[in-house]
Amino acid sequence: MGDDIEFNPYYGVFPYHDFVKSEGIPVIEAYAVDCHTVPVEPWERLGGLGTYVHLTGRGDYASAYVVEIPAGGQLNPEQHLHDELMYVVSGRGATVIEDANGRKQSFEWGQNSIFGIPMNAKHQLFNGSGTEPARLAALTDLPIILNIFHKPDFIFDNPMTFPERSDVERYYNGEGEFRQVKPGRHQWETNFVPDVNSFELPPWAARGAAGNNIQYLLADSSMHCHISEFQQGTYKKAHRHNSGYHIWCTTGEGYSLLWLEGEDPVNTVRVDWKPGTLYAPPDGPTYHQHFNVADGPSRYLVFAFGGARYPVLETTFNGLEVMDISAKEGGHQVEYQDENPAVLDLYEKELAARGLASKMRQFVRPGA
Repeated sequence: MGDDIEFNPYYGVFPYHDFVKSEGIPVIEAYAVDCHTVPVEPWERLGGLGTYVHLTGRGDYASAYVVEIPAGGQLNPEQHLHDELMYVVSGRGATVIEDANGRKQSFEWGQNSIFGIPMNAKHQLFNGSGTEPARLAALTDLPIILNIFHKPDFIFDNPMTFPERSDVERYYNGEGEFRQVKPGRHQWETNFVPDVNSFELPPWAARGAAGNNIQYLLADSSMHCHISEFQQGTYKKAHRHNSGYHIWCTTGEGYSLLWLEGEDPVNTVRVDWKPGTLYAPPDGPTYHQHFNVADGPSRYLVFAFGGARYPVLETTFNGLEVMDISAKEGGHQVEYQDENPAVLDLYEKELAARGLASKMRQFVRPGA
């Protein structure tokens, strides 16, 4: 029983990894990807073309995939005992969801729509164009669910129903309910948002520079979802949280700096983003800060495991409670007055190169 044994069936088994290998599609491992161009291949189980996207910062609880539905095509019908949120990267189409009583709900989606798949509801996706493919990106909690039960049939062929997650008809029409909590934690409860770029967002002053934000509760799931916007010439305060927060740019252009405490924020890791870019800050926890360099507002969409309504983990809830409190006071945010001066200097150089003006001195160095 030497140490040269490469595989031992009694040690270090991860059923999710084995399942992914059996899928027969690519697995992209990267810090960031462009969902518009990431390569996809035929996906026998789901239909269409697909790839798994395992980002550096994806964490242990969730993973992403990109699926492309060919022109005039559809995916295979499926149901699954795990949560799933979907973001439409490009194209248009429709989703049909069948509830526990056999009643079908359908809604049409387009670029920048988001929706949730109710737990274990039968559903199918269709491309609405006969000439153009449609691409969607999804985040699921399949990794933790499959690693716990390690039986795919239990997840994909289970008769258990959850009617309370799919029985509000108007939630499929783009309607919803505003659930007031407090800035940065306000929620919009629904199953479908037709366009996250046109959705009106309440202010979140504590995150800095007059930004706006709302969290979504989609299909009563335990998955986190929020959209944030910040204006031309501004950037967010640096912050940190657990890994697994998958971030898509939906409009605008910019970059994010990522670093660990004690590292140089402008010379560690940088992700440049545009619509379709997906990345996930690694654990550590990693501080990250978002900068808008577009000639107009920028928005980004976030999916993760554990949301404001159902955090699942106490560490997630504790992080939500202090996410906009200064690190000096035990929180997870770096206030403007405490940031490295090189951060603002770099940002102003980036804007000047584009012929744009910064509005940040009034926030970072007032009176200077």
